[in-house]
Amino acid sequence: MKKFPVGLQPYTLREAMEKDYFGAIEKVAEVGYKGIEVGMPPAGITVAQLKAKLDELGLQALSAHVGLDQLKNDLGTIINFLKEVGAKYVVLSQGFETKEAVLEAVELYNKVGKELKEHGLGFLHHNHDWEFVKFDGKYALDMLIEETDPDLVKFEIDTYWVKKGGEDPAEYMKKLNNRCPLLHIKDMEPGEEQFFAEVGEGILNFEEIFKVAEEIGTEWIIVEQDLCRRDEFECIKTSYENLEKMGVI
Repeated sequence: MKKFPVGLQPYTLREAMEKDYFGAIEKVAEVGYKGIEVGMPPAGITVAQLKAKLDELGLQALSAHVGLDQLKNDLGTIINFLKEVGAKYVVLSQGFETKEAVLEAVELYNKVGKELKEHGLGFLHHNHDWEFVKFDGKYALDMLIEETDPDLVKFEIDTYWVKKGGEDPAEYMKKLNNRCPLLHIKDMEPGEEQFFAEVGEGILNFEEIFKVAEEIGTEWIIVEQDLCRRDEFECIKTSYENLEKMGVI
């Protein structure tokens, strides 16, 4: 099986980061993670200080998740942040209530993707289960994939949310050849609640997921767990150790 570099989406550690921002990041590196998705640092910490800490810990900044208003109105600030911190991708999440809203997003995504590409950066849409709503018999996510320019718009597929949306993650990922550089991996507990689980502790078939990830050119796999039943640092450690057992890292 292909070996992947493994990063973390620190939303999993959001409460710990509010209490001790750098301390939480240090624990991410201690577990063994090699990359991290980052946002603008909190007040009192400069981007230069964040970059210095990541370099000290051997953590690669991978991307920044942004809001829709920020994407529309403050793209220059986002570009400057990514360049300073050494990240490559801008990531957006959003849901859609109408077909027209999806088509508006297609236009925006292509425009933003073109501008980012001119700066050597990339644009990714990160899915939840929201995009598995259908308009005229077609998923909103399928519309985004089919209507956007493959060179300008790519995706950060989330395995849990694809499953929650009613599709098989590995099968769905096959639609995204060379368009899924970052893959969010999280597992799902069995049962009706479909609660989040550490990678390898739930029902998702990660052997198939990683096989397809290799086929479609995924660069990084990124652990995220939106909610944890136990200490969040134990959760990210369990996911990492299970990935080691799977032979992925």
